[in-house]
Amino acid sequence: MKQISTLTALLMAAGLAGCGGDTATKTDLTVVNPTEPVSDWQLVWSDEFDGTSIDDSKWTHEVNCAGGGNNEKQCYTDSPENSFVSDGTLKIVALPAAEDAPLPYTSARLNTKYQGDFKYGRFEMRAKLPSGQGSWPAFWMLPTDEVYGGWPKSGEIDIVEAVNLKVAGEDGVAEANVHGTLHYGRDWPNNASSGKAYMLPDGANPADDFHTYAIEWQEDEIRWYVDGYLYQTQMASKVRFNSRGEAVGLSHRGWFAEYFDIVTGELETQWNSAPFDQRFHLLLNLAVGGNWPENVNNLGIDAEAFADGQTYEIDYVRVYQCGQDLDSGKGCETVRAGYKDENTLVEGMAPIPVPPSTGVAQNLTIFEDTPNPNWPAWDCCGGSTPALLEVEGRGNVYEFIVGEQPTVNGFITRSAFIDDDEGGVPSPFDASPLLENGSISFDMLVVSAPSNPASTWIFKVESNGGVNGGGTEVEIPITTSTEGVAPVTGQWQTYTFPLQMLADSGLDLSAIDVVMIFPAWDTGNGAVYQVDNVKIAQPDTASPQLTIFTDEQNPAWPMWDCCGGTTPVEVMDDEAHGLTAEFSIGATPTVMGFNTRLLEAAAEPFDASALLSEGVVQFEMKVVSAPTNPDSTWLFKIEADGAESAVELPLSDGNGGQEPVTGEWATYTFSIQSLSDAGLDISAIDVLMVFPAWDTGNGAVYRLDNVRIYNPNASADGPITLFRDAVNPDWSLWDCCAGSTPQVVDAGAPYGNVAQFSVLGSPDTVQGILADEGVSYDATPLLASGSVSFDMRVVDAPADPDSTWLFKIESTDAASAVELPLAAGNGDQAPVTGEWQRYSFPLQSLFDAGLDISDINVIMVFPAWGTGSGAVYQLDNVEISNN
Repeated sequence: MKQISTLTALLMAAGLAGCGGDTATKTDLTVVNPTEPVSDWQLVWSDEFDGTSIDDSKWTHEVNCAGGGNNEKQCYTDSPENSFVSDGTLKIVALPAAEDAPLPYTSARLNTKYQGDFKYGRFEMRAKLPSGQGSWPAFWMLPTDEVYGGWPKSGEIDIVEAVNLKVAGEDGVAEANVHGTLHYGRDWPNNASSGKAYMLPDGANPADDFHTYAIEWQEDEIRWYVDGYLYQTQMASKVRFNSRGEAVGLSHRGWFAEYFDIVTGELETQWNSAPFDQRFHLLLNLAVGGNWPENVNNLGIDAEAFADGQTYEIDYVRVYQCGQDLDSGKGCETVRAGYKDENTLVEGMAPIPVPPSTGVAQNLTIFEDTPNPNWPAWDCCGGSTPALLEVEGRGNVYEFIVGEQPTVNGFITRSAFIDDDEGGVPSPFDASPLLENGSISFDMLVVSAPSNPASTWIFKVESNGGVNGGGTEVEIPITTSTEGVAPVTGQWQTYTFPLQMLADSGLDLSAIDVVMIFPAWDTGNGAVYQVDNVKIAQPDTASPQLTIFTDEQNPAWPMWDCCGGTTPVEVMDDEAHGLTAEFSIGATPTVMGFNTRLLEAAAEPFDASALLSEGVVQFEMKVVSAPTNPDSTWLFKIEADGAESAVELPLSDGNGGQEPVTGEWATYTFSIQSLSDAGLDISAIDVLMVFPAWDTGNGAVYRLDNVRIYNPNASADGPITLFRDAVNPDWSLWDCCAGSTPQVVDAGAPYGNVAQFSVLGSPDTVQGILADEGVSYDATPLLASGSVSFDMRVVDAPADPDSTWLFKIESTDAASAVELPLAAGNGDQAPVTGEWQRYSFPLQSLFDAGLDISDINVIMVFPAWGTGSGAVYQLDNVEISNN
C-alpha cells in the first residue's frame, strides 16, 4: 500500500534538559565497506561442499509428502537423485515422480536442526537458483525450540526465496526477483509477514549465475544482502510510552509476538525482540508449485521446465558470529548510508497499542475543509485517488469515484497505510468517552449514482485493525443513520450514527481507525460522490486548556532564560496585545521560553492527552530586533516529563512556512497531533521555548503573547448559532434607534424562516442581533479557525445609491468593536438585491483588529449610518463557529 507521509518535521534529540542545543549524535554509515568482510565476523559453522557426499553431521534430510503446508506438488526424499554433492557444490534437484507416486514431483529439503542452531550472526549462501514456472527454491531459518508456540508464533526468517525465475510474462519481461521475508505474529490464518523483493543490477537473473545471499541478524534488527548490497532492513517494534508508563503508540512498527504470559497466563501481544531472540536452524529446499508460484507469472506448473529436472546449486553455506558481543550480535554491522531510509527499512505488521482512555471526551474532525494528515482519504482497492475539490458555498470537499474494480472508500488512520518520516505511526481514535452523547456524522452529495440500480449505500467503521486484524467492525446501510433517508442524487445530506448504536452492534469504540462510505461491494461502478464535515464528536464538549501567558505570566509557568543570564520582562506593546513577555539575547548562547520545572515546588506538567485530535500549541510573536547573525534560524521547542521527550522545529512550520518579520506580530500554531507523532509525550508537557538557533541569537529582542495549549474547536458553550429558523433564546433581533421591530418571516425553501430588518423611518440606525442582559459569548477557543458568518439577502436596496453596507461586532458593552465593509466578508462582493449571499469574517482578523473576542454581545449588519432609508433585508444562519 502507498505510504503517506504525515509529518515532515525533524525530531531533534533533547540534549541539554530544557537548554536548547542539538547534542544528537549520528553514526557515520560510510566507515564500513559493504563489499568487504568485517574483521570481527568469526566463522563458526560452514559447509563448503568439497567432498563427495552430503555431510550428515551437519544436514538432515526431511522425508515427507506434506507439501510444506503450501499445497506444494513434491515429495521430499533422501534419494541421491534429488540431492548430492559433486564438483564442489550441493545440488538439490526437482524431478518428475513415478506415475504411481502420491505427488507429481520429487525434490529435497535439508535442515541443520540440533546440528547447527544459532542465535544472531551472519548467515550466507552462494548459489545459482533454478528457473521455470513452478520452481520455488529457498534458503531460510526456523526456530529450533518453538518457545513462543507453533508456526508462525516462534518466527520464520526467509533469507532468500524466488519463484518462477526466467518466466516471461505478457510484457516479455523475465521474472528476476528474489525475496527476503519474516513470518511472525498470531496463529494462522491471522499470521503476519513483512518483507521486500530485490532485483539484481544490470538485468542479471539469479538463475544464470552464482550470487551471494545473506542476512545479518542481531538483537532487534535483521538486514538482507545480495552480493554484499544491503537492500532490506527490518526491526523490532518500538513502543512509545507516556509519562505514566502507558503504551500510547509505536515509534517504529516492526515485528511482534503473541504468546501466553507465564505469570498471568493471559494471551498477550508483545512488542519486543520476540520471536527473533531464540536459536534458529537453517533449511535448504526446492519446492515445486504451491500457493505462491502457481498463482503468479504464467500460473500453475510448466511440466516441460521440470522434464529433465531443475537444479538448485549451492557453492557454500557459512555462519559467522560477531566477536564484539555474542549476547546481542551487535558490533559487526555491515551497513551503508541510508540503510534505514524509506527505500530500505521495511515496516512490519505489529498491531498498534491502543492508548488508555483518558476518560475525557474529545472530538475528532476527520475532514472539514482541510485534510487531517492523520486521517487521509482512501480508496481501498479501486486504484483511484480521492480528489480535494473546492465547492462554492461549502469550501473544500473530498470526491470519490468508483469504477469497474470493486472497492470501498473513506478515511483511514491505520498505520499499515500511513507513517511519518521518523517511523512513527498515528494512534487509533478513542471515542469511548463520547459513548453517551457522541456520534459519527458526515455530509454527502451523490454526484452520479451507481449504474447498478440495486446498489445500496453502506456506512462502515472499523476498530483496531478490523476483524481481519483481530479487532472489530460494523457495516450497516446508510439509511440506518438517525436521519433514516437514502441518498438523493444532487442533494447534500447529513448522516449521523450514534456511537451507542455502533457499540451495541459490536464496535470497540476505543480504537477507531477506519471510517468508510461507499456503494455495496461490486455494485458501485459509475458512482461519483462528495463527502464533507466528517466528525466523531458530541455537542458542547468541554476541553482542557492551558494559558501560559496572556497579559501576564502564569505563575506556574514562569518566563525563563536557560543560559544567558538575563531576566525576561513584561512590557506593554500595542493596544491589541497589551502586556507581553519580552526576551533578550546577548553574546552568551541560550534558549528562552516558559518552564514549569523552575519552581521549587514544581507545578504539575500539563496533560494534553485529551487534546490529541484537535488541540494546538499556539502563540503570537513579534521580533523587536533581529539577531545580528543573518543566518540565524528561529526555532520552537517543547519538552515533556523532564526532557524525557522533546520536539524541536523551525518556527516557520507553525506559520505556513513564513519566517518572522521584524516589527510585525504573527501567530504560530503547532498541532498536538503532529507533536505527538514526532515523539512528544503529550501527557506531561513542562517546557515551551521560542528562540534563535543556539549561538546565533546575539542581539535578538522578541515578544510573546497569548501563549496557549487548547482546542480551538471547542469552548465552554461550543460554537453558537444566533439565528437559524428562530432567534437564539438568549439573544434578540434588534433595531438600535429607528423604532422598528425586526420580524421572523418565511423566505421559502431552502431557507425557511429568516430574520427580516427594515429601515423605513429614521435612517439613523443600526440593526442586528443583541445578547440579552448578562449574556455574552466567549469565542476565544475558536480563534485559530473560527469565524462569524451569516447568509444575507437584500429585498429592497436603500434609496441612497451611495449607501454602503457594513458589518459591526461589539464586545463587553462596546468596550471594543470592529466595523468593516460587508463586502470584506465575501471576497469584496457587495450585496446584490434579490440574491442570497454568504459572508464570513475570521475571528483571527477581528481579534487582530482589536476585538475582545472573549465577551461578544452584539452582531450588526446595516446600511451606513444615515443612508439606509428604504432598505429591507434578511439574515439567516447567523453563527460563530469553526470554518
